[in-house]
Amino acid sequence: MPQRPEDLVEVLPDAEPLLAREAGVASPDERRGLVLVHDLAGEFDAAHAGALAGAHLLSALPHRLVARFDVDSLVDYRDHRPRMTFSGDRYVSVTPPEINLYRVEDDAGREFLLLHGAEPDLAWERFVAALLQLVECLGVTKVVALHAIPMPVPHTRPVTVTAHATRRQLIESYPVYWGEMRLPGSIGALLELRLGEAGVDALGVAAHVPHYLAQTTYPAASLCLLEHLAELTGLHVPTETLREAAETHRTEIDEQVGRSSESTAVVAALEEQFDSFTAAREDTGLLGTGGAMPTGEEISAELERFLAEQDRNRPTD
Repeated sequence: MPQRPEDLVEVLPDAEPLLAREAGVASPDERRGLVLVHDLAGEFDAAHAGALAGAHLLSALPHRLVARFDVDSLVDYRDHRPRMTFSGDRYVSVTPPEINLYRVEDDAGREFLLLHGAEPDLAWERFVAALLQLVECLGVTKVVALHAIPMPVPHTRPVTVTAHATRRQLIESYPVYWGEMRLPGSIGALLELRLGEAGVDALGVAAHVPHYLAQTTYPAASLCLLEHLAELTGLHVPTETLREAAETHRTEIDEQVGRSSESTAVVAALEEQFDSFTAAREDTGLLGTGGAMPTGEEISAELERFLAEQDRNRPTD
């Protein structure tokens, strides 16, 4: 028997204050207006930038667990094998994947929700339906996705982003880079689509990660995501630790690139393309061959290559 959407999630006692308040709401104007942030980009998250941003929020801000999803029904363990500890002659522990919803308090005392954990492999529509029920019950009026994509940009220039939303007004200060294209799907993309169909405001910010760093960590992209989150929502989120990590990481990358004349030449070419394009068009930073904007087909192909590389690098035991 297929599970009902509500069977995929366990709502915990710390959600009760939110549920009780929304139960007494008589009109949409009285809704709490919570922001829900999520980083369920999974393998559609270059350099794990969204996941790192979410983990940073949990490490830096007070939070309570309000709901958890049934990972046994949502995650394919053969593709995402949990780490187990073997000691001497026995297995002693396992670290299973998690998909959790947290109630978080920002630096100004404002509450928001954070959905953090593994991207579901299975039951995408039921997962999204379960989340839509929580959005309604908890008083969420805006949902923000944090993720990253590999792009032909240099690490020596400011991190740029692509913004997307269910309504143009939500991201009107952000440029539109390209027209229609077909991309590999993600749970975040499906969630945004279904939220829009349900009349709930949803938007996302994708940081542009240098394609040669897409398989590593890149704290500069995570920092950029949190800065845009603050701008788009008014949340006061701490960034100093990430800023320090980004500066240290930049120094390490510079040293590694400097040891190879080939790497130095690649970065120099990307810098030239980046600078020529930004000089020609303000507030943009997506660069293709010769300083031209990548086409939709080029972006889609780059994402396909990134996902294929993720598959090849995934542990099999």
